[in-house]
Amino acid sequence: MKSRVLVALFVLLPTLLFAPIDAPAQEGSTGTRKIVTKVMPEYPALARSMKIEGIVRADVLVAPSGKVTSVEVKGGHPLLAQAAQYALRQWKWEATSHETHEAVELRFTP
Repeated sequence: MKSRVLVALFVLLPTLLFAPIDAPAQEGSTGTRKIVTKVMPEYPALARSMKIEGIVRADVLVAPSGKVTSVEVKGGHPLLAQAAQYALRQWKWEATSHETHEAVELRFTP
């Protein structure tokens, strides 16, 4: 049992030690429309200093032209949510014949 724990630590420790420290927010979209313009959110200085990390989930209403009509945050830390919302308002999707709701997740890691 002890040897398995040691082997696990031996394998995981280098991964944790060499993980990026200053990683930017990462995004994921589960919508049907293709994203044309994407603006990554700025990691808030206060959140970074407090080592706040997490995922912000949002529902984005996109007009037929591809412009964002509204952003509704569905979950995430308020400091991160505000930065995500500001960035998402600048995104643009491909044009279609009707408006759509796009589910977006932005991951923040300090």
